[in-house]
Amino acid sequence: MAERLIELRDISKSYGQVYALGGVNLSVDRGEVVGLLGDNGAGKSTLIKILSGVVKPTSGEILVRGKPVTGWSAARSREAGIETVFQDRALAVQQTIVRNIFMGRELRTRTGLDFAEESRQARALMADLEEDIDPMTLVEDLRLGQQQIVEIARALSVDSRILIMDEPTSALSATEVEVLFKVIRDLTSRGVSIVYISHHLEEALQITDYAVVLRDGAITATAEARDIDLEWIVRNMVGENFDLGSPPTGHAFGEVALSIEDVSVVDTSGSGYSVVDHLSLDVRAGEIVCIYGLMGAGRTELLEAVAGRVPMAGGRALLEGEDVSGLSIAQRISRGLVLVPEDRQRDGLVQTMTVGRNLSLASIEAFAKGLFLSRSRERELVEDSIRKVTVKTAGGNAMIGSLSGGNQQKVVIGKMLTTKPKVILLDEPSRGIDVGAKAEVFRLLSERAAQGLAVVFSTSEVNECLSIAHRIVVMRRGRISAEFGANATKEQIMAASGEAVVA
Repeated sequence: MAERLIELRDISKSYGQVYALGGVNLSVDRGEVVGLLGDNGAGKSTLIKILSGVVKPTSGEILVRGKPVTGWSAARSREAGIETVFQDRALAVQQTIVRNIFMGRELRTRTGLDFAEESRQARALMADLEEDIDPMTLVEDLRLGQQQIVEIARALSVDSRILIMDEPTSALSATEVEVLFKVIRDLTSRGVSIVYISHHLEEALQITDYAVVLRDGAITATAEARDIDLEWIVRNMVGENFDLGSPPTGHAFGEVALSIEDVSVVDTSGSGYSVVDHLSLDVRAGEIVCIYGLMGAGRTELLEAVAGRVPMAGGRALLEGEDVSGLSIAQRISRGLVLVPEDRQRDGLVQTMTVGRNLSLASIEAFAKGLFLSRSRERELVEDSIRKVTVKTAGGNAMIGSLSGGNQQKVVIGKMLTTKPKVILLDEPSRGIDVGAKAEVFRLLSERAAQGLAVVFSTSEVNECLSIAHRIVVMRRGRISAEFGANATKEQIMAASGEAVVA
């Protein structure tokens, strides 16, 4: 019999009349990977917050090594050896890697902090994760995937018995995912248990020993991973076989809406390396173009340069024939060119604001009257946007943090759509959201393209390329390596990107 480290019995959590969890039973055995899968809003986040002691259950019982625990809390969770890597990074970005790893549990000698030992351990942890980065580097100078690696390194620095990983690969490259999986297998071989939450279902199947599917706050199915497939997971998550849609038809493309001419972007580290190298691309009104590439291919830098977030080293961007390269971000938005950024938490939302204020933020001129704002017009805009982008919320006055990841992403997209753009750029629009929310986001983009909106979205998931895009542009080392129509194959796309094709 496997050693049972923790067990949750009949766990429920309610917020007033709303039940986030209802009668959930979950156990974690020594050295196994439990895959916790489910739609946005299914209750996964609430469940792991209860496991980590951040949230107290309304009812139910928690047992550690077979013994009931009273007064379950974050301290009790740590005593049980539970450590969590949360999806929303909690890093002090103006501090170094080593300070982030050891913050709150610094290594000490008799005379003070042991900086040398902290640096040595931090370097070793990053080396285990195959990231050759100086531990004295500031976190704000790291790309998103490297910041995620720092979060994982911090969790690994603790001698934990159960490690909860909430979307640990959402910002990682394919190579970094492989390294993480090697680390996970090494941990489980030493008896550490993993609770693994991911919206990348195929990826989760690779590493999971035992799958648990949540839906509407209840467990709908459990099974050994070797006995199930992707179809089984999706069916139990959303109640039907879900696909991400197909390219919208029945409308003709208009004139060229966005023209990217010979654009170059230099690496911000000062190396002089061009992360985007003399790239040109035209996108027509009503067309959906997918930009595919591995991490570091230059996808993000290209979109941010076109939107005005980073400077171009050369070339220009034209919106309906007008050169917008010298305009500010606000001026580009007013002309009809908008960007949905990759990191919605940091760049897309204001966490202290309501859903409504986040939605109306980019369209403030639409309800401004001189020095005053028309609250009634703002309310109409917010209600209209919530309805059109199908945000599941208690209303415009709800705090943005109360929404699931998928609904937060729809707020970011809705905010930009309220500006009535001509071209929308979306950098990894499905990062960290479930298959159902992905389908809703892609449906929304398809509808707007049919109305004449030019859509450009980037992704590192091949299956998303083969969903709604009329045209697939593959980037490799800052350049376009291939272009395909909607009938491209997964193998063609992966080969053009330089990615190894798994038979």
